[in-house]
Amino acid sequence: MKDKINEYKTKEEKISIAEAKSSFSEYISRVAYAGERFLITKRGKPIAGLISYNEFENLKNIKKSEGLKSLIGRWKEFEDFVEAIDEIYKEREKDRERDVSF
Repeated sequence: MKDKINEYKTKEEKISIAEAKSSFSEYISRVAYAGERFLITKRGKPIAGLISYNEFENLKNIKKSEGLKSLIGRWKEFEDFVEAIDEIYKEREKDRERDVSF
């Protein structure tokens, strides 16, 4: 159960290279055992990510040919995303109908 909870953590904490270097062991432990993610920055710009080995393997196993379809079931908020897209399409159709009537 703990692995499933960690698998869906999506927020990453931003840390500078200096922070990562000074407390590397701590960050590795947090990634490995708590499922945390870190975005490593240089002068405020993202340059690398620190993720667990399991997440790394999952990324390697995603087939490029599957595209967005490969995210189904892996993305916790996927249903919310689908609903938002449906709503956008509905609004778009309403706008098109209005444009045609003029």
